[in-house]
Amino acid sequence: MAETGLPNGWEVRHSNSKNLPYYFNEALKQSRWEPPAGTDTEKLKKYMAEHHSAGEIAQMAAGANGNPVQGKIRASHLLVKHKDSRRPSSWRENNITRTKEDAMGIILGHEQRIRAGQTSLGDLATSESDCSSARKMGDLGFFGKGDMQKEFEEAAFRLKPGDVSGVVETASGLHLIERLE
Repeated sequence: MAETGLPNGWEVRHSNSKNLPYYFNEALKQSRWEPPAGTDTEKLKKYMAEHHSAGEIAQMAAGANGNPVQGKIRASHLLVKHKDSRRPSSWRENNITRTKEDAMGIILGHEQRIRAGQTSLGDLATSESDCSSARKMGDLGFFGKGDMQKEFEEAAFRLKPGDVSGVVETASGLHLIERLE
């Protein structure tokens, strides 16, 4: 297993069309957005934080940032899933077994670090979010009413640009949301 934590034959590549990292196996001629089975998620997490982290991702997001669409907002989030989440797996863990209470402890710790100014939501999302948007610092792009789960949407639309929500619970798990635009 390489420094990436991916199984032999797999590597991290960068999609020019989506401006995101993905996983590729030359021998199998196979590519995928989610890590393959057998990935050491802790190693992958460290690798992604070092090689696909904040500054680079911020530049990618800024380059893709078009004009705001009427009635839409742009937000990023950090998601912590638990065993009762709608899909209890992610790029970080194939099978999430933590309890909702454990997930709440984790996300409250993240919130505390963000509010204390130790890190930003986007920087933390790149390595800690259970959503594939982690590759883009948690950036979900522009969305309007009806595009997201009700609880998420209501919290996001209440925020002013630059504000970070408290913990928001949806069927997907527990979120911290930052309104970008």
